[in-house]
Amino acid sequence: MGRDKRLLRLAGVTLLERNLRFLQELFPTVSLSVRDRTQVPPPLPEGVEIVPDVVLGSPLAGIASVLARFRRPVFVLAADIAFADRDAVERVMEAFAGVDVSLPVVGDHLEPLHAVYGPACLPHMERLLKRGAHSILDLLPEVRVAEVPFAVSDSFFNVNTPGDWEEARRRERIEARPGDPRKPAVLGVVGRRNSGKTTLIERLIPEFTHHGLRVAAVKSLAHFDIDTPGKDSWRHGRAGAEAYAVASASKLAFVTRLPSETTLADLVEQYFAGYDLVVCEGYRHEAPHVIEIFRTAAGYATMKCPPDQLLAVVTDADVPHSHRFALDDAAGLAAFVMQTLGITPAGAGRSVLRNHLHRDAESR
Repeated sequence: MGRDKRLLRLAGVTLLERNLRFLQELFPTVSLSVRDRTQVPPPLPEGVEIVPDVVLGSPLAGIASVLARFRRPVFVLAADIAFADRDAVERVMEAFAGVDVSLPVVGDHLEPLHAVYGPACLPHMERLLKRGAHSILDLLPEVRVAEVPFAVSDSFFNVNTPGDWEEARRRERIEARPGDPRKPAVLGVVGRRNSGKTTLIERLIPEFTHHGLRVAAVKSLAHFDIDTPGKDSWRHGRAGAEAYAVASASKLAFVTRLPSETTLADLVEQYFAGYDLVVCEGYRHEAPHVIEIFRTAAGYATMKCPPDQLLAVVTDADVPHSHRFALDDAAGLAAFVMQTLGITPAGAGRSVLRNHLHRDAESR
């Protein structure tokens, strides 16, 4: 970058402060690993402990210094990650059981600076550093590693170049700001006419809600009108109201006129912030994750989407896809979606972390 990446400002806050405050929401102890104390940029959030490197030269040396200081498992986060995500941290934490390292993997790419390292790694690190080996990848064959699969790398996006920085600022303009309700995962369900899209969604939603998720649904239509001609709300709209609502003790319908077609991203941002998952019927070009139902009885010879563009396929045909589910396996499909997209109930995060911290305290 030609300058200290930690001090780049995103939404008015440096990347360093943004990530330190993020970690303070999750962990009782947060430290900053630095080459030496001259590398500490003021100001820092209150309570952050500074840990200078014992051996200079690399992130591996920094992690070794932190492990030597605390002698307990530590979660490591690169200071230049732009969009750290609670759910991603929790998934990596959950995988740290009976291993020395747990870290994300996206495709075949490892993310060693968004990972948990146990104290058993320290002797191996010290031996590597002593012989001049400073790559974290050199450590992994020496220890027990749990790889946590992620479908996308958004949570691990870090800033290395001016181009990365421009991309981070672009993403920030569409990301929820700190303190806003978290953004839901968005899943599109597609298929040809009469393939069973709605039936599949009807079966999936109870599976997701059974796991405590808050689920919303969107249906894409060419035209629709929910008003009944002659009813009061219809008359309000016909009189010229740009927006109007119909409310009862248990339901609310809101109608607004649109100057142009709204996007799926706009729908999710305006109406579904704070939900865990939005399931969309349609939107195959807009939904970030898409599954297709392909049923031979519907009479089609080909699928709607190329299989390599799909997260999963629900079918009774011999479709070549590594994640293929039977038509009646809604439970298996829901579990796969939750694991692959890293979806957890909005209130589950702190309890997961508390359980890990409590278990670690009991083991000492």
